[in-house]
Amino acid sequence: MELTAVLMPAEEGGFVALNPETGTTTQGETVEQAIANLREATALYLSEFPLPSGGHPVVTVFTVAEPTHA
Repeated sequence: MELTAVLMPAEEGGFVALNPETGTTTQGETVEQAIANLREATALYLSEFPLPSGGHPVVTVFTVAEPTHA
């Protein structure tokens, strides 16, 4: 099963990893460790709460203008 991983730098160092299809979130010191931890957490989640079959989410980026101060 192919799933999505979203990684963001953690404030305390390392990375936070999120799987949007299941909502599982974890972290790791490196990208590789964060993904490995996410894989394990997501597998445990799916053993209890299987996903209905469906398509993949669309992942994109967007820009928000910074507020201007008068």
